[in-house]
Formats: sequence, structure tokens, C-alpha cells
Amino acid sequence: MSTMKMPETRWSWVEIDRGALRRNVRAYKNLLGPRQRLCCVIKADAYGHGAIECARAMHSVGADMFAVATVMEGVRLREGGISAPILLLSEPPVEAIPLLLEHRIMPTVYTVEFALAYGEGAVQAGTVGAYHLAIETGMNRIGVHYTEVVEFRRSIDFHRGLECDGVFTHFATADDVDGWDYKLQCKRFDEAVSAMRDAGFDCGTVHCDNTPATMLDTTTRYDMVRVGIGLYGLQPCEAAAAHMPLEPVMSVRARITRTTHPAMGEGVSYGFTYRVPRTSVQICTIPLGYADGLSRVLSNRMDVLYRGERVRQVGNICMDQCMFAIQQTPIHQIPEAEHGDIVTIIGRDGDAEITMDEMARLRGTINYEVACDFGMRLEKVYL
Repeated sequence: MSTMKMPETRWSWVEIDRGALRRNVRAYKNLLGPRQRLCCVIKADAYGHGAIECARAMHSVGADMFAVATVMEGVRLREGGISAPILLLSEPPVEAIPLLLEHRIMPTVYTVEFALAYGEGAVQAGTVGAYHLAIETGMNRIGVHYTEVVEFRRSIDFHRGLECDGVFTHFATADDVDGWDYKLQCKRFDEAVSAMRDAGFDCGTVHCDNTPATMLDTTTRYDMVRVGIGLYGLQPCEAAAAHMPLEPVMSVRARITRTTHPAMGEGVSYGFTYRVPRTSVQICTIPLGYADGLSRVLSNRMDVLYRGERVRQVGNICMDQCMFAIQQTPIHQIPEAEHGDIVTIIGRDGDAEITMDEMARLRGTINYEVACDFGMRLEKVYL
């Protein structure tokens, strides 16, 4: 950390380890056959890790396609110099069609109205609009019902401005590949693909595997897999963690902006939910709060790392700042902190580590949300 370029405007930041990211991508590529493709999901600014920089690193080690959640996420990738195919994992409003065509972003399609408008727009632009068909197999979120795909294709594929580049579904319970619900979705997807092919429709790239399915089920990888959270070194479920180790890509750090020694009984932060006990306590402030992704629900419940030691966060977490306490005891002596010392909120410091999963458990959520939250406002430092 001593040699890397530090943020100049605020003493809190996210570190992104591009080496770990590339190794994770290679690990997923190694699961695939020579003709199978890897679609890297980089929606939500690459789950908070920075979409453009991550896409560049991923593409350098074999990413074949990128998937986003919004039109503007795709536009920003193009403006950042990303030339690989981009799949939009939803059907946007009709008004977005000019941007899709201008920036070569393939939409997901599941309504006739949008599909035909997209085809008309493509003809007017002198091109063909490639799309992926979403198939509803049980998630009950988006897609054409698996029993209606042939009728749907007949309703739109006559249009000379449309070309089906792929078909896909999304699993709701891929953390349990032996479960009845997962197997039912697989069966329904197979039936839909077979029905379209029997009716003479080209399905293009067939894909259904998300991160856990890619790791746990070798039979459903088809032509392509869509991997998201695992690329960033975060496990999608316990079963996957036992199957394939990954390297965390994100760390969160800050520098101390103030230290003080309040008198016994003095309160800390809003509401005085923490008061200084009898023992000698140093209260340290860092510029990191709930607007940066450090949820207020963690107040007085989480640790941070200082000089390889766990120390307790104290007082209510504020919007932009929080405090922690260095408390000396006869058997546990921690050197007092100084202005500018580095604190680790997520990541490793010496032999100690605080993981995204630990913080997710304290918050009662999943690691996906924690990573996205930290990526919203904090400046990113790429290693």
C-alpha cells in the first residue's frame, strides 16, 4: 500500500486487485469446453468494482461477452472503449432503441411490441437488430413462458430487421442443483429450446447457467455461461465455496482523520449509543459512513483492522464518517493510532481478515449487496 497512488481528495477508498480478477476469470474459463463461451456480468458497475476497468481486465484473459442491466451501463462501456458483444439482461422501453442500435447493445426481448419496434428501428438504421430471447421457466420475473416460445417466434421472426442471437433462462435456485425446482427449470428450458428447433427456428447461443450453476452443474453449460459474483472472488453459496476457491478482488480502506481520548462516561456519535468505559480508550475517526456503503445497522457491531488487530467500531455510523475504539487492557496492548494511519474495513491486514461475507451476515444480507454498496461513492484504486 505504501507505493500505490492514494486518493487525493478523501481518505477512504476501494482497492481493486486486477490480478485476482484475472485469475478468477481464468478459473471459470478453465471449466468450459473449447467451444463454450464466457459471458461476464458487469452490471451495477461490475458489482461495485468499476465496469470499464474490470471489463478490460476480463477481456484480456478471455471474456467473450459482457452483460449489463441497463442501457446506459452498456453505453458507458462503449464510451470506455469496450468493443466486445454486450447483452442487455432486460427489455428496455421502446424509446431506448436508437441507443441500442447506435452502440451495438443486444437487448433481451420478451414482448412482441418491443421486438417489432426494435426491428423497425434496425431497418431504418440500415442494420439488423440482434436480440436474445428470455424464456420464463419458473423464476417468474421476465421472459416468454416456455410453452409459448414457438408462437412468440412466429410473431416476430418474420421481420427482416430482427435476428435471434441467443436464447436463455435464469435459475432461481441454482445453489441447490439437486433440488426439484432447479431440475424443473432445466427440463422446461430444454423443452422450449427443442420446440423452437423442431419448428425450424435458430436459437443462436443457448445459455442458462449463472455463477452457482456454472460451478456446480456440468450438464447445463450449453453454448455459454453467465458468471457474475464469482468473478469478483465472492462465493454465490456455501456449496460453491466448497467446490472452487476464489480470490476476493475488493478491499475497503481508510485513513484516520482524528484521534482523541474522551473522559470516562463521554458519549460517541449521534445518540451516544456508546460511552467511554473506565479503561483507557482512544477514539479514532475515519471518513467512511453509510453513504459510502457502511450500513448504519452495523453500528457498535462490527470490527475494523488496525495494525493487524481487530478493533471495535463504536457509536452510530454517520453518513460520511464513523469511529472506532482502541481500548488498552493489561493483556492486550495495541499501539495508539496516529493521524493518517491506515484502517482496513474489508480485506486483509497481516494475518487478520474481514470478509465481505462476514459483513453481509452482520447486515442480514448477501455479499452482492455489500460489494455494490461500497462501489457507489468511494474512489477506486486499481492495483
